[in-house]
Amino acid sequence: MKRIYLDYAATTPTHPEVVKAMLPYFSEIFGNPSSIYSLGQEARGAIEEARVKVANLIGARDEEIVFTSGGTEADNFALKGVAFANEARGNHIITTPIEHPAVMETSKFLERRGFNITYLPVDGYGLVDPDDVKKAIIPETVLISVMHANNEIGTVEPIAEIGKIAKEAGVYFHTDAVQAAGHIPLNVAELGVDLLSISAHKLYGPKGVGALYIRKGTKLVSFMHGGEQERRRRASTQNVAGIVGFGVAVALTLPEMDEEAERLIFLRDHLIKGIFDGIDHVRLNGHPTKRLPNNVNVSVDFVEGESMLLNLDLEGICASTGSACSSSVLEPSHVLLALGLSPEQAHGSLRLTLGKWTTKEEVERVVEVLPRVVAKLRAMSPLLKSGR
Repeated sequence: MKRIYLDYAATTPTHPEVVKAMLPYFSEIFGNPSSIYSLGQEARGAIEEARVKVANLIGARDEEIVFTSGGTEADNFALKGVAFANEARGNHIITTPIEHPAVMETSKFLERRGFNITYLPVDGYGLVDPDDVKKAIIPETVLISVMHANNEIGTVEPIAEIGKIAKEAGVYFHTDAVQAAGHIPLNVAELGVDLLSISAHKLYGPKGVGALYIRKGTKLVSFMHGGEQERRRRASTQNVAGIVGFGVAVALTLPEMDEEAERLIFLRDHLIKGIFDGIDHVRLNGHPTKRLPNNVNVSVDFVEGESMLLNLDLEGICASTGSACSSSVLEPSHVLLALGLSPEQAHGSLRLTLGKWTTKEEVERVVEVLPRVVAKLRAMSPLLKSGR
């Protein structure tokens, strides 16, 4: 049975060219990039070359890019770094209830240490109102953190509008752009952000490496303490092979991003139409147009999301009910609850995310299989019998 992978939001397969580029840095150019001899300096040069490529993805300067172990560390670095560096100025942070757990859990950590966190409401599509951001700012506000595009429902937030508000108020602004990077254009100057998180494995690079953009002049304390790597911003010997792979993945993605987005939007909309044509009592989660090109998230009444996943897996189809980081948690999605869905609707969610190797034939296979799976589950569903 041919497997159909539709969980690109969780992770992407590493591009073969990326793997090829990484291999020499495991056994040939293996030097520590902090070493002064040539073997170490070769590794150092590869890191700096990758830094330029990653900076180009978001319109930044290479010296504003700090490599991390992934998006989670980048988010932690941004929030904790700014919070603790600016504690004397204020202890108020603004964010949203639909952030990735990397931001949500960091916010809770900061709350336990005396910071005041405002969680802005979102509308039924998951959109933040910039006016709510403006109203929430107080003299003690030191940071605003709003994700660029939601990892579960794909909604793209009005980041540039929020950026203008943050700049006018003199408040630092961070966005988690892990899902957006490589799918839609990003330019830190146009967005008005001071900090931006990205991750390699969401754009066909390796796992275990990411980056935090830190605008020059941003006041934050180091998150990792130790050596002087990454311009004293982040200690620890760099993951040279991973960073090289990150740079190559970006270089491969950037030139074809617009064309690929157009292709994925066609497949995405074809999939949405097929689901709605074949299944009744279905809701599309997230904004119908202001969403990532590859994201489909639906709630199917009278069935459990986990049951859909298991049955789709038996058909060779890999999907998700939400964030991969929360897939072992049986609580309903905090994102869907924030949109106003009931716990039952949230439990019946299905996320299908497309990517570079998704074909129209695969989409049509899902459109054929999913209605059959839902009909089977509804036939035995106590939810349907109770009318919930």
